[in-house]
Parts: sequence; C-alpha cells; structure tokens
Amino acid sequence: MKFRTEGLILKEQNIGEQDKLVHILTKTNGVIKAFARGAKSLKNGKGAAASLLSYSLLTVHEGRSGYSVGDMRTLRIFSKLRQDMPKMCLAQYFCELAMTICPRDRAADKYLSLLLNALYLLDENKRAAALVKPCVEMRLAAMAGYLPDLVMCRTCGVYAAPAMYFYPGTGEIACDRCGSPADGAVLLSEAALTALRHTVYADDNKLFSFALSDEGLVQLNRASETYVQYRFEKDFKTLQFYKAISES
Repeated sequence: MKFRTEGLILKEQNIGEQDKLVHILTKTNGVIKAFARGAKSLKNGKGAAASLLSYSLLTVHEGRSGYSVGDMRTLRIFSKLRQDMPKMCLAQYFCELAMTICPRDRAADKYLSLLLNALYLLDENKRAAALVKPCVEMRLAAMAGYLPDLVMCRTCGVYAAPAMYFYPGTGEIACDRCGSPADGAVLLSEAALTALRHTVYADDNKLFSFALSDEGLVQLNRASETYVQYRFEKDFKTLQFYKAISES
C-alpha cells in the first residue's frame, strides 16, 4: 500500500553508506519508522527532507516488513535551531517526547501541528524556550489522555489561593492550607498555577499566548517536566542534556 502524507523527522539513523532509517511523526499515521534508500547521499534529493527536524511531504510505502519512503520533498527546515545549541537540544527533547507519547498507526494531525508550532516559535525567536517547553509537555500529555485535574483543591475545593501544591503523581492540586510538599509536590504561585491551567485548558490557537515572570516560569517548568516523567515513567535523556546545556 502507498500513501501520501506530511511528516516531521524525529530521528535519523545511518544505515550503510547510502541509506537511513528515520522516525517520522506523520499527519495520517502517527509515528512510523521507515527506511529511506539513498537518503544519506549528498547527490540524492532525499538528503535534506530526511534530516532531523525537517518537515517534509512524503510518499510512504507500507509492506510486509514495515515502511519505506519513496519521494520526499522538504516543506520546511528549522535551520536556525541548528545555530543555537540550547534550542536544538530542546527540539530534540520534543522529538523524544513525540516518539514516546504520540500515537502510532492512526491520525496525529493535532500532535504534528503542536510540534510544528513550537519549533516555529523557537526557530523565529517569537517565544522564550522556557515558555514553549511546558506548553508542549503538558499539552502532549493531555492529548494522550493524561489530563490533570487543575480545577480546584482536592480537599477543600477552593479554586484560587496565594499558593497551591501540584502533585505530579496524580495530576491534582491542593491549596497551601490542605497540601504539603510530600510526594514530590511542586509549590506554585497563583500566577504559575494559572499558566499551568492554561497549558491544558486553553484553545489551541492561544496555547503559547501568555506571559509569566522568570520565577513563575521556573515553577511552571518544574511542574510540567515532573508530570511528564511521572505519567510516562521515563527519565528523558534529552531533557537532562538540555538542562545541562542551558545551565552551563
């Protein structure tokens, strides 16, 4: 079977002298692993389209042994990210998240749109990395069925308080009177909690449209990355590398 789709290259692996094995987040079939013959050759037009973070138009063949890519045409390359090491590391973390969270063998257009929007904002320097990162983490988790309950304190039911605890293990919140720093809870200011709610409840076209202080962003990022680690029971190596590069 052959089909035409759009996709973002999440990972590339050289096979022999001329070929590549690529992981692609496709619009129609989610994450697939496909063989791209000749994609390593500089003379082959597939080279750019099969490179990491390339958004490409693809002709995919599905056979008994898996997928292979025929024609490939680049739609966009997020080239500026390659000139900024922290942003490039963050983009690779997004790719690892996608390979972990995004669906396989079914439509993933909303996931693809989220990743492309995030990469565009980073590439064009339109949003700070510290704002983009928690939006991607929390929205991906919510889309995959792990929607946290951020409406009110799990004990007394209060909606707002000067500070609230977020529990990554359960996705619940508790006000500063009812909660405690146990079980890996993250203490959030009222503004940081509002931002966390925004990352999961806001309309798609408004997801990245908010402002937060530097201190609030630190709290928000701590909450979002811990939540993803808890939900998917994974220590993301690309996240650790991104944090090491950003803090150096």
